[in-house]
Amino acid sequence: MMDRASFAPVDAQQRIGFMDVLRACALLGILLVNIEWFTRPWQEFGNGVASGLAGLDHAAAWGVHVFVAGKFWVLFSLLFGMGFAVMMARAEAAGRPFRAVYLRRTAALLVIGIAHALLLWAGDILHTYALAALLLLALRDLRPRTQLVLGLSVYYGLCVLTLLGAAAVGLVPGAAEAGAAQALAAGRGAAAEAARVYAEGGFAQVTAQRAADFTRFLLNDFFVVPMALGVFLVGSWLLRSGRIGDIAAQRPFFLRLAGFGLPVGLGLSLWAASIGVGVDAAESYARWLLANALMSLGALPLALGYLALLALAWSTAAGTRALGVLAPAGRMALSNYLLQSLVGSLVFYGYGLALWGRIGHAGLVLLAVAVFVLQVAASRWWLMRFRFGPVEWLWRWATYGRRPRLRQDGSPAA
Repeated sequence: MMDRASFAPVDAQQRIGFMDVLRACALLGILLVNIEWFTRPWQEFGNGVASGLAGLDHAAAWGVHVFVAGKFWVLFSLLFGMGFAVMMARAEAAGRPFRAVYLRRTAALLVIGIAHALLLWAGDILHTYALAALLLLALRDLRPRTQLVLGLSVYYGLCVLTLLGAAAVGLVPGAAEAGAAQALAAGRGAAAEAARVYAEGGFAQVTAQRAADFTRFLLNDFFVVPMALGVFLVGSWLLRSGRIGDIAAQRPFFLRLAGFGLPVGLGLSLWAASIGVGVDAAESYARWLLANALMSLGALPLALGYLALLALAWSTAAGTRALGVLAPAGRMALSNYLLQSLVGSLVFYGYGLALWGRIGHAGLVLLAVAVFVLQVAASRWWLMRFRFGPVEWLWRWATYGRRPRLRQDGSPAA
């Protein structure tokens, strides 16, 4: 039985190592996608592969679009649900109240997310997670199987609504095309102006553009928040059902999950890419809706397939050693996520190196991998000296209402 005083920030010895590896892999996938949007205007978001690419740049953009885009925010969301289940179990075992602590944790995450969106990058996901976390808290008493069924129903219900919307638009093309030319011209004009501001503007100008883009995309939360909630519930079920706690014993489950998730998810992603690469919503709204619906349909099974492959590798001694190298980056996932945005803003925006539009997509992929490798090394160095990442430390302070000890005991080699 866990001691009542032990409901507090988790030390390295108490962590689930596989979850840290998953977080690190999710960080890499998220960076591979996000780095493009540090050099592409948000008015084009959802349009797939950028137009005008050729050769290696087109291949790199297409590969990220099919294999990565939409899949790793889902993987990160699964991990959020798992983390919620871990925290709730620890609170119950310690006999401590959970609701107040989790509300403080969520409020702090919301503040961090809004600051991230306004000061670094408009594409923040943390505020969305915070809003979805409030709904997850209300559903915490559901049985694990009920959480799974509800999570899948919410996620795929939203996908089906998008498919129905595409079908409805397809049945009345005249109405959908009526304002297409005007919308396309306005969208291109806004995109060109945003690109100019990001590429040439000072910090104040870029911040104003970030705020405008972030405010415009807040409307997407009506769709993304319940979708994230659905994935949270699936992640909570994975943890509470015992699938993550003893991976070696769950190899048959992960073999089945990989056998289903990988081909189904990849097939749907390829189908989406075949009809929607480079399609503009204003030019063909029905195709745009259909492509995005198919991408969302494929994102969850493919993310679960990736998770299953990593679990199967982790279940072997060699795989544990190899993947364990990534774990420090996962232990500092929040700090590293924000650091990625800081690097991106300083490299691409006008108040930094102003490299907006000057690096091809193949170069962006190489840059993302290089940044991630450096983050893995830096995280290992940091955690040899400190118990938490810097932002994790502040987050835990806000969550538990007392300052956690930051420095490791003993020498850095400890």
